Amino acid sequence: MKHSLSRIFASVFVVTAFSLVGCSSGNNSPAGGGSQAGAITATGGASAGGTTTASTSAPSSGGIAIQGGTPETGGQTQSPGGSAAQGGGTTGGSDTGGHDTGGSVVAGSASGGEVITGGESTGGAATGGVTSATGGKAGGSTSASGGAATGGKPTTGGTASGGTTTGGTTSTASVPIGGNLGSSDGTTPIKVWMAGDSTMSGSGCDGGGWGSQFASVFNKNVTVVNSSVAGRSIQTWLYDPNVTSTMDANGECIVNPKTYNPRWTAMTNPTTGMKPGDYLFIEFGINDATTTCEAGKTRHVGGALFQTYLTTMAQAARDLGAQPIFLTSMSGLQCSGSTAQPNRAFGPETKAAGAADGVPVIDATVLSAALYTSLGLCPSSGVTSGASGAFFCNDTTHFEKAGALQIAQMVGKALKDQGIGLAAYLAN
Repeated sequence: MKHSLSRIFASVFVVTAFSLVGCSSGNNSPAGGGSQAGAITATGGASAGGTTTASTSAPSSGGIAIQGGTPETGGQTQSPGGSAAQGGGTTGGSDTGGHDTGGSVVAGSASGGEVITGGESTGGAATGGVTSATGGKAGGSTSASGGAATGGKPTTGGTASGGTTTGGTTSTASVPIGGNLGSSDGTTPIKVWMAGDSTMSGSGCDGGGWGSQFASVFNKNVTVVNSSVAGRSIQTWLYDPNVTSTMDANGECIVNPKTYNPRWTAMTNPTTGMKPGDYLFIEFGINDATTTCEAGKTRHVGGALFQTYLTTMAQAARDLGAQPIFLTSMSGLQCSGSTAQPNRAFGPETKAAGAADGVPVIDATVLSAALYTSLGLCPSSGVTSGASGAFFCNDTTHFEKAGALQIAQMVGKALKDQGIGLAAYLAN
């Protein structure tokens, strides 16, 4: 009996002990099927070069994605509410699939954590758009070359090739033909260089090419260098005496050898020629309109080649820091009743070259005809007498000195009307 009771008590003790061991709380086990309310365990959620710590708070609305922002290579990233850190997403510690409300982070990481300067979203968050995983560029922003960073920090100054990135855009330091290179302060001594034909030169009947009077419209800080020559087309002005009377397959007078005349090489000489702040006035078209390469003149130039030469001259001026200005040819006196008519060729070609090269164009063909009308030169009573005789030589093309002065003043007014910087040097 005594032994039987002992066996019974021993059995009860064993069963009780086994039950106590088998009922230990599964709620305290980190590996169990359940976890404490709000507790999140990151599995494989280490950021590149660091760790990701998940808070116990609920993810914020929108699930902020740090894209090209604060994490540095080798640093630690804490993602409040399950944010995806750059370089590695958290598993179980981030929003489902790494998605924000209204936008998503592709793969939850950027390639190497690199961003393009100017291409990151404001505050590093993508709102209502998609943040690209490659390049780290947020929708709606602009990337600029040369602004790559490691770990989300932009390179020195965040500058891009050719300029500084501001607000996601890139400026450029390059200046096209026709940019504001000429001086415009009115006080710095400059030169105005002139290339053209007899209406610009001083070879009129009374020495009255308008270029001979141009200095009078400026203050003392302007020196006019008038290299225009009577009887020249743009090609013969550039290449005398090497323009031949033989026409090539393209219908142009052959230049052989193709070396520039000294008047152009003098202008383009970097030591003695055009300087930064200077201006170059180019006016051709009256003599260029001949149709053949006639012996002794060879002045013919086709429209396309005419434009090419204008561009060549403009570019040479800009290379030296000078501002080119194109002018169409001055009209001759041709009346329709009391109104003078514009009547010169190569105006459209001059304007086309100006538009293509960004060079200011003064339409002297139209302006001069309007001037003749305003002065009452039409109807003409004959160029040898009256108002027209005081203005023009007998050929109605070249100017008396008084007429040349009024043309020079007309060009000066055009500078002011068109907002060209040289207008700051006008005497009145």
